[in-house]
Amino acid sequence: MTPPLEPGHPWHGLACAPERDASAVSSGSLQWEVDGAHWPHRETSRFVNAGGRQWHVQRMGEGPVLLLLHGTGSSTHSFRALAPLLAAHFTVIAPDLPGHGFTQGTDDAGAGLPGMARGLAQLLRVLDVRPVVAVGHSAGAAILARMCLDGRIAPSLVVSLNGALLPWRGIAGHVFRPLAQILAATPFAHRLFARRAADRAAVERLIAGTGSRLDREGVDLYARLTGNPGHVAGALRMMAAWDLAPLERDLPRLSRPLVLVAGSRDATVPPDQARDVAALLPTARIVTLPGLGHLAHEEAPDTVATLLLDLARHADGRATT
Repeated sequence: MTPPLEPGHPWHGLACAPERDASAVSSGSLQWEVDGAHWPHRETSRFVNAGGRQWHVQRMGEGPVLLLLHGTGSSTHSFRALAPLLAAHFTVIAPDLPGHGFTQGTDDAGAGLPGMARGLAQLLRVLDVRPVVAVGHSAGAAILARMCLDGRIAPSLVVSLNGALLPWRGIAGHVFRPLAQILAATPFAHRLFARRAADRAAVERLIAGTGSRLDREGVDLYARLTGNPGHVAGALRMMAAWDLAPLERDLPRLSRPLVLVAGSRDATVPPDQARDVAALLPTARIVTLPGLGHLAHEEAPDTVATLLLDLARHADGRATT
């Protein structure tokens, strides 16, 4: 069981779900006391009420606040190796996005980019934290950019890890979102997908398709997520509602420093997209990670942590520790 909160604990006083209800806090059929029994850094987890839903949030470390956002179909587990390295210098806040992992889902309006940005802002207000560094992987980077543009956060540094910041081009752009909309609206589609994804070989192929190579634990954790109908339904709903055209239009007015970290082997978000983003926002800086794929921060957490800490040291003084 999660330990009680003593006065003075960083989570004490927050609107957390009561301990006796922890097993009932879930996204679909994910159960904390079953699926989360051996979740990475379980001891740092709490369930927090914000914006009409219960969020699963992990918090570790001390110092300036660094916000970590995962991408579509993932969860806090994605930062299982990276977060502790950053927590030696920062207070790291890592939530599960709505409908993902152990955070409750949302309606169609809340599943889109503006809704996700609004929901995260509500969570940060309840937590009473103001990130000075914000790091987003894939779709998580788009959420951070939207939050900055809408004045919801004002970090000294925004880092996009293989960020999906622009709409899909060509045939993919005409097929990807409509297909997700069909699947999200089709009864039982998420259960059928989850049943297929429960096959470990299918999960290994899915990960290999990103251009990354993960260890056994990483594959096992993704298998647990993709084999869960509730998590799959949340990811499909997010993809169906996702529209990056407004973000592409607004990116040139992003005022926060942006670093675009791109894995050279990323097969999910083409590394060339970083150059396209930089063309819209000339102040953005590009850093390439040779030999790493879309899940670069899981493949090489030490490399990514060293990079992030170096970037933070050269950002505004508030991010320096």
